[in-house]
Amino acid sequence: MNTAPPEVLIVETRRVSCDGASGIRGGKDYRPAALGHPRIYLEIDEHGYVDCGYCDRRFVLKGGPADGADQANLPDISEGGDPGHR
Repeated sequence: MNTAPPEVLIVETRRVSCDGASGIRGGKDYRPAALGHPRIYLEIDEHGYVDCGYCDRRFVLKGGPADGADQANLPDISEGGDPGHR
């Protein structure tokens, strides 16, 4: 049984960055979150999506083959990963 990634972001570019905390915001005296991970850059390939190896956030290319797909049925693809080999 597959499970959907914890967070799916639809993006318009094949190159994305992830720091695991970019969506976390504080109150009126906002300071950058201490949560997260080192910023990494990922490239979406012909499958139309890529997963962050740190936080499992999935980036789906808008209009690509994975856009609108049931994310729970897609294998994890970290940059450089091969979905044909698990």
